[in-house]
Amino acid sequence: MTVHRTTTGTRALRVPVAYDQKPGSTVTVLDEDGALVRRTVLPGGLRIVTERLPGVRSAAFGVWVGVGSRDESGPQAGAAHYLEHLLFKGTARRSAMDISAAIDAVGGEMNAFTSKEYTCFYARVLDADLPLATDVISDLVTSALIRPADVNAERDVILEEIAMRDDDPSDLVHEEFAEAMYGTGPLGRSILGTVDVIERISPRAIKGFYSKRYRPENMVVSVAGNVDHASVVRHVRKAFAAAGMADGDALPVAPRTGHVRTGGAGRVRLVSKTTEQANIVLGVPSVDRNDDRRFALGVLNAALGGGMSSRLFQEVREKRGLAYSVFSFASQFADTGIFGIYAGCIPKKIDDVLAICREQLELVAADGITHEELVRGQGQMRGGLVLGLEDTGSRMSRIGKAELLQGELLPVGTILDLVAAVTVEDVKAVAADLLSTAPTLAVIGPFDQDRDFAGAVS
Repeated sequence: MTVHRTTTGTRALRVPVAYDQKPGSTVTVLDEDGALVRRTVLPGGLRIVTERLPGVRSAAFGVWVGVGSRDESGPQAGAAHYLEHLLFKGTARRSAMDISAAIDAVGGEMNAFTSKEYTCFYARVLDADLPLATDVISDLVTSALIRPADVNAERDVILEEIAMRDDDPSDLVHEEFAEAMYGTGPLGRSILGTVDVIERISPRAIKGFYSKRYRPENMVVSVAGNVDHASVVRHVRKAFAAAGMADGDALPVAPRTGHVRTGGAGRVRLVSKTTEQANIVLGVPSVDRNDDRRFALGVLNAALGGGMSSRLFQEVREKRGLAYSVFSFASQFADTGIFGIYAGCIPKKIDDVLAICREQLELVAADGITHEELVRGQGQMRGGLVLGLEDTGSRMSRIGKAELLQGELLPVGTILDLVAAVTVEDVKAVAADLLSTAPTLAVIGPFDQDRDFAGAVS
């Protein structure tokens, strides 16, 4: 059981996390500033979470599936993303045209995306059209036909997407960095897969992946907006029952556990490419998404490279004009994370940019940040959190990801309190811990393969 208590007016609730909740029951997860979050767990294990937002006229509906590219074997690499495309190709009740026309006809928006650890299908519509969105999205997620003709037709689309990624070095460099850090393991592989795998993967393999992974106990339905929880549950249950996924015994979902091997410390991955700009990512392994230090890391990220007042922006762009784009970033997974720096610059300036980036990493590792940087970083995190929750789509994403990935939802007030509690000492400690490791470097640019970048990571 989890108790959330804050100083911001959130009602303190004793709430069971999802896996402790009795199937068939409904609980209030959060009652904060007029926004009511409730959760129902159906007998088959499907979790339905809604956030009622009085005063809005829209609703966002999403189905979150706990499967991403890290859940694929090597011969399946790219299957989760391939499947995301195929689910829009038709069901027993709707053709691909029927699916898109239904949402277009009510002026709604519909899309999907695949990540390393989950896949999401969503629609945003007027509140009166929520039953339609519920039926359409639920139908395509639970009842896709995955016909061989559709698999083969979409194959070239996926290959085009890979080619488009390869033509964008600012995107590709992050993929190269992941492989340099994690090797050929699940987190090191591209979400899109490889050309070789996409060209040969069979319809049977993709359909098997779908049947095994798209199970109700591995899904969360999240809805935010001018909605009634009981009504949402009725519509979702009806839609999932049509596919035999509303009732029955839920199968256990194996958690992602175990240490991920990185092995990329001090490694350099150079991709020689005729480009006008050199693109780099320099980074280290970081904290996972449940680590208490993630709030201190967020402040560090903001101070180092999170905005125009950050150290990297000031030192690299404002003072020296070495790059147009430079920033730091933090990514968290179930059992590991990444803290890194991206920069794009004229190739002849790459050594200067790398030297400044390493210098700033070493400075924060040794000395931390100033009190002024702490205050700015906390303000940036607070503003980013609150302003990012101003529409139903972002609210739907927040409750859906929290339910799927963590099994509980931290109130906004609690998160703001945790950010406010970060001290200069906390930031210095997490910087010293993470940045004591030799970084991994990925470079894309017009350089010979024998170009030596070892000095940038030693």
